Order: sequence, then C-alpha cells, then structure tokens
Amino acid sequence: MALYLYYILKYIKNSKNIWWNKIIIVILYSDYYCNNYKLKMNTKIEVGNRLSKFGVKPSLQRIAILEYLMEHFTHPTADVIFNDLYPSIPTLSKTTVYNTLKLLEEQGVIQAISIDEKNIRYDADISVHAHFKCKRCGRVYDFPIKDDSIFEIKDSEDFIVTDYQVYYKGYCRQCKDIIVQNAN
Repeated sequence: MALYLYYILKYIKNSKNIWWNKIIIVILYSDYYCNNYKLKMNTKIEVGNRLSKFGVKPSLQRIAILEYLMEHFTHPTADVIFNDLYPSIPTLSKTTVYNTLKLLEEQGVIQAISIDEKNIRYDADISVHAHFKCKRCGRVYDFPIKDDSIFEIKDSEDFIVTDYQVYYKGYCRQCKDIIVQNAN
C-alpha cells in the first residue's frame, strides 16, 4: 500500500491535472477519517460493554460520561465533566451528569474520590490503587499499591468493609522542583 501511495504522490507532484490532486486528497482524508471513526466506534462499543457488564443500561449520556472518564486520567469533578462535554452534547444538563455519576458509582463502574475537601472527583480505574493529591497544584495522581495487605483489618469479623480508599498528600514532581528552586 505504501509503495502505491508513493507512486501516486510522485505522479501528483509532476501532474498538471488539478483533479487528481483533489481526488487523492479526498481519498487520504477519507481513509484518515474512517480509521478515526472506527477507533471512536470501538471505544464506544467498549464503553457500552462495560456499562452492560455492571448492569447499567447504555445511553448516549452514560456512554459519553464514562468514555470521558476512561480517556481523562485527571480525576475530574462533575462540573469539569459537564463543562467539557456540554459543547458536543448541548442537551446535557448538570443534573444528568450528577445522576449518571451517582449511578455509575453505585453500580461499581467508577469510583468516587473524596480526597478533595471541596469536591468529589471520579475515576474510571476501579482496580486497587491509592491516590496522591499535590498540595500546591491540586492535581490528583494514581499511586500503585505494592501489597494489598494494608487493606486487611485485624479482628475484622465484627465488620463488613464495603469500601476503602487510601490517600496521600504532598508535592508532585513538578511542584517539588519549584519549591526546591525557590528555596535556593
């Protein structure tokens, strides 16, 4: 395919016929568009399957919100999700975003993170991991946990644990470097 494309592009470069140029540009653009469309469709199918796996009926809004969380690892708040999705889905309301996030959390599709005193943040990664919040810039990072024995509770037969969250607070790499530079 690449060899044919090379010869076609070489012919176009030497050609005086402007129609060939337009046809090839349309073909190349169409191929690029179709590949990106297939990628988007695969993502939407993956999101729809994940919702179904957890017993959540897929809808346009639910798919869009979960897809956003799966693509953005910034642990966004409901307001950030709404503000980012609203331009592409003008019928979306804040109530829909809040209700969808609540449903997704209740069904175990996502997790709510209360590391921030002001806002609840959301994470599509439901594996066992901790979170780190930078005190300077406010970013929230995922922290892998080496040993999940830290979640075992001694003498826990009287309790049923339904949720656990581990948070760390401090300074991220970028902010740590800034603090060290300012100190010198």
